[in-house]
Amino acid sequence: MTIPIIQLLNELKIITENNIEFAKSLQNQSNETLNFRTSENSWSVLECLEHLNFYGQFYLPEIENRINESRFSAKKPDFKSGILGNYFANMMLPKEKLNKMKTMKMANPIHKKLDKSVIEEFINQQNKMLELLEKAKTIDLEKTKTSISISKLIKLKLGDTFRFVIYHNLRHVRQAESVVKNI
Repeated sequence: MTIPIIQLLNELKIITENNIEFAKSLQNQSNETLNFRTSENSWSVLECLEHLNFYGQFYLPEIENRINESRFSAKKPDFKSGILGNYFANMMLPKEKLNKMKTMKMANPIHKKLDKSVIEEFINQQNKMLELLEKAKTIDLEKTKTSISISKLIKLKLGDTFRFVIYHNLRHVRQAESVVKNI
């Protein structure tokens, strides 16, 4: 996949801004509503956001460090996705019929006692993501590489990491929106 960098960063920024708006819309809901689940093994709204917060705690510092340490400045107008990065990113995109995925046990928040602080952390993380997307405009998104949460040995292009993380956020925000519709 090849896409103009400005278009890519703008699309990711819009998704992130929409995620923030959704999270803000939850702030007046009761804890009972936010912890509602459609079935015993499904996630509540807060569990969806807590799952994203877990990954944000890894990826936001990783992305920030790689941007700050990068010696590759942006020179090309287009971003060309890597094979593995493109696969991971596209796997995360929400689909009409959401394909279920197995969540690692440490990243699965099911049945945790959660409150609205989860929403605040999510909003803070999304605001940090917006800052990083802005900073990324000056960095080569292909030559700058990041580790991934499941293995320090696998590196993705920064542009693919942004796509993967933000599409993952979108996937679970859509899941949370679906729970809200069922309340």
